[in-house]
Amino acid sequence: VQLQASGGGLVQAGGSLRLSCAASGPTFKRYSMGWFRQAPGQEREFVASITWEGTRTYYSDSVKGRFTISKANANNTVFLQMTSLQPEDTAIYFCTADSYYIGTSYLSYDYSGQGTQVTVSS
Repeated sequence: VQLQASGGGLVQAGGSLRLSCAASGPTFKRYSMGWFRQAPGQEREFVASITWEGTRTYYSDSVKGRFTISKANANNTVFLQMTSLQPEDTAIYFCTADSYYIGTSYLSYDYSGQGTQVTVSS
């Protein structure tokens, strides 16, 4: 399974961005998916995750109420709608996929892809 994140960019504080992550590969199954981020000099941290069916979502406290994760199973894509962005949201954002795990540990996911840079200016 290959994951490709896109949609990052430069935005002013208070603005919005929508990230996408497309999954591809011959063995793609019913995967739950997640988003993580890593700021310079900091550890990679959990942002949000969603089950295959899209019936359960989880968020870190730092983004709850501002970010929304969703899925389009028809084309194996997961989205992260980010609103009210703040400079502390500046990071590289990565998407992940797993057949069972949906937690907060990045290394526990079966698959992860290259990230997309999000920069929020003050």
